[in-house]
Amino acid sequence: MILWINGAFGAGKTTIAYELNRRIPNSFIYDPENVGYFIRKNSPKQILKDDFQDHLIWREFNFSMLQMIYKEFPGTIIVPMTLVNPVYFDEIVNKLRMDGIELNHFTLLADRETLLKRLKSRGDDSHSWPAKQIDKCITSLTQDMFRNHIHTDHLTPEEILVRIGVELVKEHNYV
Repeated sequence: MILWINGAFGAGKTTIAYELNRRIPNSFIYDPENVGYFIRKNSPKQILKDDFQDHLIWREFNFSMLQMIYKEFPGTIIVPMTLVNPVYFDEIVNKLRMDGIELNHFTLLADRETLLKRLKSRGDDSHSWPAKQIDKCITSLTQDMFRNHIHTDHLTPEEILVRIGVELVKEHNYV
């Protein structure tokens, strides 16, 4: 199974992903950002886009890599990644689902003030790239296609994990 943890920068994706990894036996964290860093480091500056997700090869590689890991790894793959463009979501998440891959998607939501406060606590100011993405993320991620939504403003990581567990149980009829 793939657990995709989506959300704006500062929503708690990484914290939740590492807690899931710690608690789920035989799980693995896959970070699509590493592909973006590779593209940035190995491409001429003149062809680089502001957001590495805008490079088709970033989407193709992450789709292929997740497909390969899913087929060869008998555990749970946890993907903490902000993905707000509906076309890119289709090219990766929905395409994986169409290929028969069990992929559960969760979006961690928080209001603008909460996100800015969390970003500041990790060293990003209000002019940083993650902070500048907040409005786009909030607008896009509230769309129904990005469900299951979990509002994290007043939740602890433990409460978020419980909500993810409850959704997985409901979705897979474990009761």
